Amino acid sequence: MSKLLEVKNLSTSFFTKYGEIKAVNNVSFDLDEGEVLAIVGESGSGKSVTAFSIMQLIAKGGRIVNGEIHFNGQEITKLTEKEMTRIRGKEISMIFQDPMTCLNPVFTIGDQMEEVLKLHFKELGKAERKQRCLEMLDKVGIPNAEERLKQYPHELSGGMRQRVMIAISLLCSPKLLIADEPTTALDVTIQAQIIDLLKELKEEYNTAIIIITHDLGVVANIADKVNVMYSGEIVETADIRNLYYNPSHPYTWGLLKALPRLDMKENELQPIPGSTPDLLLEMDHCPFFDRCEYAMECCRQSKPEYYETGENHIAKCWRYHPDFPKEA
Repeated sequence: MSKLLEVKNLSTSFFTKYGEIKAVNNVSFDLDEGEVLAIVGESGSGKSVTAFSIMQLIAKGGRIVNGEIHFNGQEITKLTEKEMTRIRGKEISMIFQDPMTCLNPVFTIGDQMEEVLKLHFKELGKAERKQRCLEMLDKVGIPNAEERLKQYPHELSGGMRQRVMIAISLLCSPKLLIADEPTTALDVTIQAQIIDLLKELKEEYNTAIIIITHDLGVVANIADKVNVMYSGEIVETADIRNLYYNPSHPYTWGLLKALPRLDMKENELQPIPGSTPDLLLEMDHCPFFDRCEYAMECCRQSKPEYYETGENHIAKCWRYHPDFPKEA
């Protein structure tokens, strides 16, 4: 099976008056049709910048400095803005973090949904566009769809706005959907509904999904595989079962320890000590060195390579070097 998405040695930097910020550093991964990949990590780990690099929507001052992104067999980093516009929204769609700021407050929901269809399906008439919008709102579980099309974003609840964003992103039946923190600022009940909705839509349309989150609990029931990111790098890659039952990287251990559970006693949460490193600084050592309770001298001296820790499971940690003592 050919890969739908292949990211090879991607590096994206932001250039400031203080120097180069290496937000994404030599990242590689791939994705098949209908597969769900979760990218997890703390804020500032490079998750969203990876997504924006795929969409070619990097903020001012930033650019891809190295690597390739192949989508559906095409190298998209070489495309012009006009060529990317034909792909965005139609073949690759994105659900952004905050629907309140992504939806335009001065246009109705209907106007904003129809705008996507006008751009990518010019042959559709007004009645056909409206019908497709109604069908998609109904698909994502929004009642009274006809009335919702006439409303403005501020008239909807947070959960409703997120569903509208999902409806807009799926209007053109994209091959790849990127969901950037799709459950942020939603209560746990609505979070579960949004995740269930993404699962249903994935099954119906065979859409590949990249879900970006800092919460490992969110992805447990939807992801096929997980990339754990730290300081702009992928430090562990595994299928979802192996990540939960056999995590390999000390950073992943820390993320799992900080995850609340129903059987957990009060005050048992164990946050990862310290803070993420300054990406302006050159790092010749393991970026997690200062926060890792298992750090060794070799971690301070140089960066580890990727080592296999199981089937389709790799981690960037010196503990898995062939010469590391097995009994330690």
